[in-house]
Amino acid sequence: MSLFDQPSSLRSRLAALIQRLGWSGRAPRLILERASRLDLPFTAMPSTRDSICWLEGPPLQRLVELPRDALSGPVQEDKAQAHAVLIQIVEVQQQQLASFDLRLIDGLSSCDPEQTHFTNFEEYAASEACRQVRIISYKDFVKTISQALPRFLAGESISLRQASWHGERIFWGGEQHSAALACAVAYARRRQLEILLPAELSSYRLSSSGLAELQQRYHVLAMPGAAWSDPAFMSLLLDTGLPYARLALLRNPGAPEFLLLPKHSMAATALGEGLRLAGAPDVVRYLQGLAAHTPETVSAQGTASLP
Repeated sequence: MSLFDQPSSLRSRLAALIQRLGWSGRAPRLILERASRLDLPFTAMPSTRDSICWLEGPPLQRLVELPRDALSGPVQEDKAQAHAVLIQIVEVQQQQLASFDLRLIDGLSSCDPEQTHFTNFEEYAASEACRQVRIISYKDFVKTISQALPRFLAGESISLRQASWHGERIFWGGEQHSAALACAVAYARRRQLEILLPAELSSYRLSSSGLAELQQRYHVLAMPGAAWSDPAFMSLLLDTGLPYARLALLRNPGAPEFLLLPKHSMAATALGEGLRLAGAPDVVRYLQGLAAHTPETVSAQGTASLP
């Protein structure tokens, strides 16, 4: 099927793209045309669900220390260039808080599947999963929270994390006895108990400059698993010899894999534009949407609004 055999709406979009990009060569136009006709099971990027579980959001914190071998592709230099851009997307700031109110915690870094459906500690503490955790008195509270924080009475510092894509929610960094911690915090909020401890807070946020560079240099498309065994797509990707890199960042089953196509290459740009016309989600636009949610900064005294 040639450009002139395309449906009128798609044909006009293709023609407008070719004019805007100023392509005179035949090869990029053919790649654009073929890519726009791909029939792949594209799905929207997953939304960030409101949950007490850190892992319910996209694992963008992995980009801060992304291993060089996390990207795949045929050319080492292409992967290295993509890696250098990706590690600039997320920033992390470490804060030492002299006195943090534990009532501000409303998330867990390590979650069981049954915990992912709860939106706050109060819901979780009232669920069947926490029926064996009983806190009636302050003595019970101390006993319960000491399961999660064995050095609670000694005032030992705790580990916390926060991410802009999770809004203002603050997550406890511990990995054991999460039910005890959640129930103790819910009890402290209900009884208006001010429980203060020193803390180290890791705050992750998307970098506006990092996203701008990614947008300037790359098309980043979310490709379904079926794409990598689709003959038409793989022919476009491999037979043309264009530069690319792949990144499997999302870990949930059936999650799309990111395809990074450098815009300095006319062939790669043509493939990227064509895939967008075919329905591939734009990952950069998705990340820009997440970047719009900036959490309130926790002060050095660990103060902010209670959930």
